[in-house]
Amino acid sequence: MVDDTCDQKANRTSTIDSARKSNFSEGLIEDKTFLLASIVESSDDAIITKTSDGIITSWNGGAERIYRFSAEEVIGKPISILIPLGHNDEVPGILERIKREESIHHYETVRRRKDGQIIHVSMSISPVKDMHGQIVGASTIARDITAEVNSRKQTEAKLSAASQYARSLIESSLDPLVTISGDGKITDVNEATIKVTGIPREQLIGTDFSNYFTEPEKAREGYQQVFAKGFVTDYPLTIRHRDGKFTDVLYNASVYKDTRGNVLGVFAAARDVTAQKQASQYARSLIESSLDPLVTISGDGKITDVNEATTKVTGIPREQLIGTDFSNYFTEPEKAREGYQQVFAKSFVTDYPLTIRHRDGKFTDVLYNASVYKDTRGNVLGVFAAARDVTARKRAEKELAEQRQRELDRLADLEKFQKLTVGRELKMVGLKKEIEELKREIEDRKRK
Repeated sequence: MVDDTCDQKANRTSTIDSARKSNFSEGLIEDKTFLLASIVESSDDAIITKTSDGIITSWNGGAERIYRFSAEEVIGKPISILIPLGHNDEVPGILERIKREESIHHYETVRRRKDGQIIHVSMSISPVKDMHGQIVGASTIARDITAEVNSRKQTEAKLSAASQYARSLIESSLDPLVTISGDGKITDVNEATIKVTGIPREQLIGTDFSNYFTEPEKAREGYQQVFAKGFVTDYPLTIRHRDGKFTDVLYNASVYKDTRGNVLGVFAAARDVTAQKQASQYARSLIESSLDPLVTISGDGKITDVNEATTKVTGIPREQLIGTDFSNYFTEPEKAREGYQQVFAKSFVTDYPLTIRHRDGKFTDVLYNASVYKDTRGNVLGVFAAARDVTARKRAEKELAEQRQRELDRLADLEKFQKLTVGRELKMVGLKKEIEELKREIEDRKRK
């Protein structure tokens, strides 16, 4: 009897403890449920649950603020009330993915508010399971990103406008423009590049930049210099058109970077200098056709160019003459120096006498006529000087002077001889008169 009483007491104690634990667990669950409900309700995001068929089963305060429907207006209704025209196929597709236990994250789409306004939302959708693990619906968390999307669209519109503006600038250029990647591939070209190569844009892009020049290796070295130094200026190349025509150009290029300063590639502009080069060749032909020594001199008296006649009169090759002092090649270097300095001071000199010394010791007498030459802005670049060989004339003048002197000397001798002869003749006449007078006197004496 005593033992039974003890067992009964123990059972009652165990039952009480179990009840207390059960009550505690239920209270804890209730607390957690209440906490979760509070979090859901206070969220700024729209948190919605719906059945596997798309019927709304819960609707938090965030959903009311975003979509402007109250919970009473939507619970029990299909989620399609939020779907704008043209997006009706979204819900079936999403529900089908949920049934396959897929979760969808950061899905951007559009939804319709109660007033009909279309808004942009970013949604994450997850399956909802019952206690047996069966999918019974879906939970959606949606955030209103209309302001972000509008801002993004404005930014994209500005970027697009800037891009179109840049494109317009590029296409308006008459110079061939091209962008080149780090491995030397063409990434973009303008219409001028298409014309100068004769190749369509879509065929140019992705090909090697150096392929379109008469000297591919030199072209390759050019853009590599840009990546190494950041830029190149007046880099000479010759573009080859697909029909065989050549265009001489000077390339100016620099690297372009992203907002973080990372080099993305090279932007290169080519200036067509074919006409200039032809003009230069024409001028060169004129210069070389001259029999007179021609030379250009820098402000510090250094030779910058010469023609073939100058190399012949000095006996020194062109490449050895260029960069040396102009005055070095004359018998009177100081006088030569004073001559070109007069040109810079007065803008010209005429018939300036000098004697050029050939490397083998031969001398050539010349008269220099020189003037300054300028750039298009009127800045003096140097002196252009032409020497007229007057050696033969000077020799002829010398010979003429010598002949004239000889003639003068002979005339003087003749005058002396004449004077001597006339004197003698006068003496003879006087003597003859004396003889005649003497004869008359003798005859007179005989008659007496």
